[in-house]
Amino acid sequence: MLEGHDPYLVALSVAIAALGGYTGFGLAARIRGASRVSNRVLLAGAAAFLAVGIWTMHFVGMLAAPLPPDTVYLILPTIISFLICALVIGISLFFVSIGEPSPKRVISSAMLLGAGIASMHYVGIHGLSGPFAIEHDRSMVLLSVLVAIVSAYGGLRAFLARQEGFRLIMSSIVFGVAVSGMHYTAMYGMRFEPLAGEVHHHIGGSLAASQQILSVAVAILCFVIAAGFLLSLVPDARRAPATLADPVASPAAFASEPVPLMASTQRTTSAPLGGIGRPRAAPAPRLPVEGADGTHFIDAAQVRSLRADAHYTLVHDGCRERMCPWSITDAEAQLDPTIFIRVHRSHIVAIPHVAFVRKEGDGAVIELAGESPHRVPVSRAKIAEVKARLGLATRRA
Repeated sequence: MLEGHDPYLVALSVAIAALGGYTGFGLAARIRGASRVSNRVLLAGAAAFLAVGIWTMHFVGMLAAPLPPDTVYLILPTIISFLICALVIGISLFFVSIGEPSPKRVISSAMLLGAGIASMHYVGIHGLSGPFAIEHDRSMVLLSVLVAIVSAYGGLRAFLARQEGFRLIMSSIVFGVAVSGMHYTAMYGMRFEPLAGEVHHHIGGSLAASQQILSVAVAILCFVIAAGFLLSLVPDARRAPATLADPVASPAAFASEPVPLMASTQRTTSAPLGGIGRPRAAPAPRLPVEGADGTHFIDAAQVRSLRADAHYTLVHDGCRERMCPWSITDAEAQLDPTIFIRVHRSHIVAIPHVAFVRKEGDGAVIELAGESPHRVPVSRAKIAEVKARLGLATRRA
């Protein structure tokens, strides 16, 4: 039933899906480099924007369709369709954002996400009520589900690739076209059959909304998506790289505590935390990291930070986090103490890659430069040592 669709609304539906995809994937790409609290917020934000983008695209597409007169939208199925979309997107992003995602996990998540998108569509379709019955071509139903799974897989691969700039724009456009393709494929196989006899009343007096009310709701969500998209384009000044000679953070703000005179030489030759007096082995030039196809090795010079994760660590190389079989204590003992410093019980950073530092509460926060910059907390006990290693102690002399 694609005949009679409003071409302008069809184009708008594709644009909305692409904008939602850009904003959602942009947030999702930052999950692995964020702290435990921030990654939950980013995961929720990514799932919300992707769900709103897909759901809004669906209903803009419905407004573009030549529906029978007196058609209304049942409130409960319409809300349920959105919840289905948000839930499966959140679960899929969660599964591929923990650890090193294997191809099997990505494919499974894509199948779940695709099935969820298709379920959202058909639940939303059967939220239509009026003097008609809805019939579907089974072959088109299967094809639409396949398109949804393929588009979901492409979207998850875009998330895992941490694409930015032009590549993220292109993947978002492809995602918008793919999600819209699923919708219009399903619409092509759908038919409205008029009901004979008396006028149809929507089921059991359920709450319903007219197309005009839906138009207002969709317009508001379009504004939300556009606002999120524009905000994602605003550059974050805190991401600008800085040199150690001219730190980005305000010296007055960060230097609110006096620096001990011995801080500048405290760690350059000392043994690792908890190992005072022990002879140190030669620093490890490479770190083992686990991949989907086995264990890889990366140069220590590429490492920005390490974060404790139970008995293992997560190594950030400036682009993404990967799992290392070393514990945080083993890693500290293996790494060069003139380059790496343990700034928190759960975090080790490479001083040459520090691009930003600021006081925050009783502690501090530093940012590590790279293709995907990320921030690491500094405990209060380590502030003086970090300031000395960054050359900030001399600024108070």
